[in-house]
Amino acid sequence: MKWCITGGCGFIGSSLVRRLQAVGGQQIRVIDNLSVGSREDLSQAALFMEVDAEKFPDFDAQQAPVILVVDDIRNEKVLSAAAKGADVLVHLAANTGVQPSIADPRRDCEINVIGTLNALEAARGGAAGRFVFASSGAPVAGNVPPIHEAVPPRPVAPYGASKLAGEGYCAAYFNTFGLETVSLRFGNVYGPYSSHKSSVVAKFIKTAIAGEKIEIYGDGDQTRDFIYVDDLIDALWLAATVRGIGGETFQVASGAETTINELAETMVPLLRAANMRHVEVVHGNPLRGDAKRNFADTSKISRMLGWSPKVTLKEGLENTIAWFTNN
Repeated sequence: MKWCITGGCGFIGSSLVRRLQAVGGQQIRVIDNLSVGSREDLSQAALFMEVDAEKFPDFDAQQAPVILVVDDIRNEKVLSAAAKGADVLVHLAANTGVQPSIADPRRDCEINVIGTLNALEAARGGAAGRFVFASSGAPVAGNVPPIHEAVPPRPVAPYGASKLAGEGYCAAYFNTFGLETVSLRFGNVYGPYSSHKSSVVAKFIKTAIAGEKIEIYGDGDQTRDFIYVDDLIDALWLAATVRGIGGETFQVASGAETTINELAETMVPLLRAANMRHVEVVHGNPLRGDAKRNFADTSKISRMLGWSPKVTLKEGLENTIAWFTNN
């Protein structure tokens, strides 16, 4: 298959590239502005050749299995060139997280709404057979969990609103233009190679390695649904390859509700066993826009795609801590 991946140098993007390399026989184009991920991150997943945005080789003439162009998804001309001839466009690039969207809602909208529209137009113009959109639970975060695909949208922060707009555009492009869009609402993704992430698991580990106190925002009773990166990549592969799922939205999570206090209680002994013996947990002020409860019902993706998570939280945390301490 021929893949175009936006945000392909990031944590999830480079993990997908690593999986595609393991599968073999895949041609991959990555577009990334390197605001979070880096060339070094991509190089840990695959050998790649960087080209100028105006000089994309045709897929059929592509010499290297992975081509990188450093540019922004707000550049519609470059996105169109990257998507030309692709079988599937996986749209991972985004302004991620609630707090950055609160700090600058306009920038969040420009990247997540206009950037997604550009990616959809690129896929449509390039005759891609499938468009996979990385959404999250944020569009429905104001609902009482477990969250599933039929609950009404209820974002609580600009980030959720921008991801909801992306889901809406995906549905419109399927119904109007016949582009086979699939939206995946990611849970809280964690795992090896996540050194640039600021989400809770990576943050706790990096803080412990630095010898600083682990801070939990608020009382720690807020809940999240943690999904190991390898399980998420399984879902991405299915979303890109299974026939007859155009226009669908799927929750991709573990289905387990875990409080941040419970996460810390699981992690602290593992961190101490990894020679971070003086780990201390403290509580700080709660964050604005932070959902109190969040976990998903994953029965739809299990039923339609045969997907289910394989890695337990403890196993995933052990793997992640081991990677951080070794790297």
